[in-house]
Amino acid sequence: MTSPIPDALLGPADIRELAAALGVRPTKQRGQNFVIDANTVRRIVRTAGVRPDDTVVEVGPGLGSLTLALLEAADRVTAVEIDDVLAAALPATIAARMPERADRFALVHSDAMHVTDLPGPPPTALVANLPYNVAVPVLLHMLDTFPTIDRTLVMVQAEVADRLAAAPGSKVYGVPSVKANWYAEVRRAGSIGRNVFWPAPNVDSGLVSLTRRGEPVKTTATKGEVFAVIDAAFAQRRKTLRAALAGWAGSAAAAETALVAAGVSPQARGESLTIDQFARIAEHKEPGPQ
Repeated sequence: MTSPIPDALLGPADIRELAAALGVRPTKQRGQNFVIDANTVRRIVRTAGVRPDDTVVEVGPGLGSLTLALLEAADRVTAVEIDDVLAAALPATIAARMPERADRFALVHSDAMHVTDLPGPPPTALVANLPYNVAVPVLLHMLDTFPTIDRTLVMVQAEVADRLAAAPGSKVYGVPSVKANWYAEVRRAGSIGRNVFWPAPNVDSGLVSLTRRGEPVKTTATKGEVFAVIDAAFAQRRKTLRAALAGWAGSAAAAETALVAAGVSPQARGESLTIDQFARIAEHKEPGPQ
């Protein structure tokens, strides 16, 4: 691999110059906060464990700060960008700053929530600074759509990072925590301050590492059936599962029957259950009237 030029990564002045040339103002609507610190993007790549044989997919590359750092380390990078102006400009930025790696880069101009296939080899890793307002749905969609993604590192709002990595029994354990665990082992992988972004957000950010489960959750229920139980359990999280799952099961009595059959106390609450327990409950739902 040819060594990239020393100043290939973008610094604060580079970011502002690029943005000014493109007439770009980061928008709250798309949760845009551009990383302006080269040390931070290299730290993200290092924490993600990106390898020279990886094909990395990046969501929301913006002006290309993280993209360039990923190209230094990976075999290939595919970036998914929804913004028309940013998507049009990114290939030129890559070609200008890292010409020897430009043929290893691909751009998909699309909403990540609608992406169902990617050019080139199947992705092995997902590394992204995810827009705060869509972080969880985009993460779950990518993990579901691309089972070859083995390792993921996302930078998200600190509060979202805490939720994703929360363990059963935690006050912030909820739907994102359980659904992420369907796909992967999840852990908090660090914190990121506000001053590495332009504009500086009003919240801190956190890194979340997800490693694809070696074995899927053992269940005869489908993902949709298990996720329906999770959604019902947390829709009324203060209620016992007997009450919270009454609508899902058809009645409180039917919910109790399914819970007991699954080995879960009807008096328990959703925040105390693991993904495997939710899967067992889904397996024991009685079929409704035909």
